[in-house]
Amino acid sequence: MTIKEIQNDIIDEFSMFDDWMQRYEYMIELGKTLPLIADQYKTEDNTIKGCQSKVWVHAEMKDDKVEFTADSDAIITKGIIAILIRTFSNQHPKDIIEADTDFIDDIGLKEHLSPTRANGLVSMIKQLKLYAIAYQTQMN
Repeated sequence: MTIKEIQNDIIDEFSMFDDWMQRYEYMIELGKTLPLIADQYKTEDNTIKGCQSKVWVHAEMKDDKVEFTADSDAIITKGIIAILIRTFSNQHPKDIIEADTDFIDDIGLKEHLSPTRANGLVSMIKQLKLYAIAYQTQMN
């Protein structure tokens, strides 16, 4: 699936819920499905700066695609990173770099997060794109 197709699926899933309590519950459920980062990668180097809670992300190249794993010590944050990992994992670096993240606004996520969580969300997206840029550079 392309990034855009995955984003559209996520928008469709979130539109099924009437209120934000249901959406938060769904995000918590998504967090439980997150491909977890191995303990050896839960290091300061893999911590996303700018997040109020701890978020670790690890990236590897497999068959010319970036594969992400992650974890967080907060359930909502874990749900947020799960959405991003689902969107960007197993995609080509170039596609990750070029992808827009308007779907975040389409599901209403940014407006329902506290300012510190919204900053953390921006930091997470930036970090995933930085990994993609690093791998794209290695490929050229």
